[in-house]
Amino acid sequence: MRTKLLIFITVVGLGIIGALGWVGYKLFTTGFSAKGNPHPIEVFLARQIRHLAIPIEQRNTPNPIPRSPEVMKESLAHFADHCATCHANDGSGQTPIGKNVYPKAPDLRLADTQSMSDGEIFWVIHNGIRFTAMPAWGEGDLDKDVDSWKLVHFIRHLPQLTPEEVDQMKTFNPKSKKELKEGDDAAAARTDGDHHH
Repeated sequence: MRTKLLIFITVVGLGIIGALGWVGYKLFTTGFSAKGNPHPIEVFLARQIRHLAIPIEQRNTPNPIPRSPEVMKESLAHFADHCATCHANDGSGQTPIGKNVYPKAPDLRLADTQSMSDGEIFWVIHNGIRFTAMPAWGEGDLDKDVDSWKLVHFIRHLPQLTPEEVDQMKTFNPKSKKELKEGDDAAAARTDGDHHH
């Protein structure tokens, strides 16, 4: 019995050393470029570490904010203003930033995110994830971070997002200086047009 356990520990240990050696080799040969895609082993290990990093009581915390039309409206605007720059309005991650960070911004509509508990999603929003582009958005005590809990409801809704909601979100997306100037120019042109009538 003891021999089998020793063999098992040795095999697992060699497996871990091999995986770390492989990751080290990949980093050495590709540098620290953000252009590549993480290997499935790297993705698996990162997800396991993320899962283990979230305290068990937090993982099991249910969303204390009841879902309502008002909460959904508020969280839609919040997501469009804070999250869509990386995750896109539809949650796909297909934005210039989302596609070019390492690891890439995940598609929040897929099972990798949707299968997480409400408590896990909240934890990621509030605390961020080290060594990724995911910042910690939560301020102050966990208990007082109502906005992140509201966002959990919206993230759950992403797979059912309607084209109308995506259009509505465009009005809440942050605007670049160029977009603001174009908007001002268009408004000025409309005003000039009104004066000529």
